[in-house]
Amino acid sequence: MKKLILLGISVLMLASLVFTSCSSGGTTKIRIATDATWPPFEYVNDQTGEIEGFDIDVMNAIAERENLDIEFINVGWDALLAGMAQGTYDAAISSITITEERAQQMLFSNPYFEAGQIITVLKSNTTITGKDNLTGMVGAQLGTTGAMEVEKIAGATLKNYDDIGLAFQDLMNGQIVAVVCDNPVALGYVGKNPDKLKIVGTTFTDENYGIAVAKGKTDLLAKINAGLQAIIAEGLIEEFSMKWLEK
Repeated sequence: MKKLILLGISVLMLASLVFTSCSSGGTTKIRIATDATWPPFEYVNDQTGEIEGFDIDVMNAIAERENLDIEFINVGWDALLAGMAQGTYDAAISSITITEERAQQMLFSNPYFEAGQIITVLKSNTTITGKDNLTGMVGAQLGTTGAMEVEKIAGATLKNYDDIGLAFQDLMNGQIVAVVCDNPVALGYVGKNPDKLKIVGTTFTDENYGIAVAKGKTDLLAKINAGLQAIIAEGLIEEFSMKWLEK
């Protein structure tokens, strides 16, 4: 009888240990990569040190709807794309335009935002009025669709930057003649420097942002799409747009 009692106690203790382990962090976090240098979509708040922005709100809302335990990993753009291709991260949200080339290396959620490339110049510039007469040294972030588009423009010489903010800084310092990037990002920099910068022409690409998911993680992709569909139905994309893009 004592042996049976001791055995029962042992089983209960083992079950308690397993339960405690599971309830105290046993669940594996989902690693979400983001390049937090792309305001207002993702950037580090100088005062709090936290990553915030439109994309961060979108991902957090999806995680809440689908009960996903996520953590954001701040990583450079090239490392983000390479990491997604290699499966280093579970997913990534970072103003990632869905392209055929990228879709060969990672999965993509349904689109959640429409964007396009646009040109920013100094306010005093009267020679560049759009894509058709864009000439000289033009800044763009390395590996982005903006950089790819600049390389297609005759007369434009691409200067790559790891951080788009550095490109705008060089523009204001007269080191380059223009910056090409996604229109919401350009609007944000012009809005903060209206006496120095202006946008010329109109968007000259049609792009859709998607949430990247590592290949093979189809269950995670399904959950992200379900959460995305839910927040779109709730009107949260419009709400986040008003919060971050219409300041």
